[in-house]
Amino acid sequence: MKRILITLEAISERKNLVLALHKAARGKRHRSDVQAFFHNMDANLNRLGRDICQLRLPYGLFRTFEIHDPKKRLIHAACFEDRVFHHALMNLAGEVLERAMMPQSFACRRGMGVHKAAKKVQQLLCRNTWYGKIDIDGYFASIPHGRLLEVLLRRYKGEACIAQFKRIIASYQSGPETGLPIGSLTSQYFANYYLDGLDRLLSASTLVKGHVRYMDDVIWWGDDRQSVRDVLQFLVEWLWRERTLKIKPNAQIQPSSHGVTYCGFRVLRGAMRLSRRRKRRYQQRRLYWEQLCRHGEISPQQLQRAYAGVQAITAQTDSRAWRIENLRRHPAYAV
Repeated sequence: MKRILITLEAISERKNLVLALHKAARGKRHRSDVQAFFHNMDANLNRLGRDICQLRLPYGLFRTFEIHDPKKRLIHAACFEDRVFHHALMNLAGEVLERAMMPQSFACRRGMGVHKAAKKVQQLLCRNTWYGKIDIDGYFASIPHGRLLEVLLRRYKGEACIAQFKRIIASYQSGPETGLPIGSLTSQYFANYYLDGLDRLLSASTLVKGHVRYMDDVIWWGDDRQSVRDVLQFLVEWLWRERTLKIKPNAQIQPSSHGVTYCGFRVLRGAMRLSRRRKRRYQQRRLYWEQLCRHGEISPQQLQRAYAGVQAITAQTDSRAWRIENLRRHPAYAV
């Protein structure tokens, strides 16, 4: 397995930092910290470059808040300087992980995403008779730092590179030397790659007729209930032995004819419907933007643009009848 050398000089190179800056600022130009950085951009980029070369980044400063989507999640958003640094690093390191990963992994990858994952699940439902589905208990918070570093360093080399990865991983802890912050770019890449070994395990098994993974949500198919159950037991043992992770107790083993809820969709052999979670999300976002318009905080034109984003929640689903009924029960705000 060839390992890639990434130097601090390459991370801090001016062109790379400028690219990282614009990626980190995308959709956030209105925020005060972003505007302050751009106000003195040259000096700030010079400072970041020096601090990268001296292993002072990330600074490890987080803004913490809760979201409900639908369950409560604690988000740790890195400060803007750290976000620029994360993009600068992953501009170089991200492609290494991307090339290494299996095509059955759909999270946080260009050209993949929830819609493609759901479509692949639908295809496999049509071709196979039984499936098993699991997700990891407290996934981001349960990832051990030491084991994660071992997995990552199978792909990278160099003392400075190793020291940089150590510093990033150690910048946050949910427990003693454990956990990644939900909300950081590096966390998405690292957590996704941490289960690449699981993809390879499932792909090599003669009992598995196909599988899909979206971060820690894993679904696989077999010829019968017992073969799916055998794979489940093997996964439980492998995840604990190799990754120090436990699955949630709500593992499913079901006939494919029953369909499955996956990535916010109710996936059936002949239809793709919205899950209750997506229906709730659609309703919440629609009412949120209409309330802003009603109070004069956005214009009718802005409301129309917002509607496009709300409609995207229902994209590629058989949801027209539900949306009509939703409008009947909750008429749109008349401007």
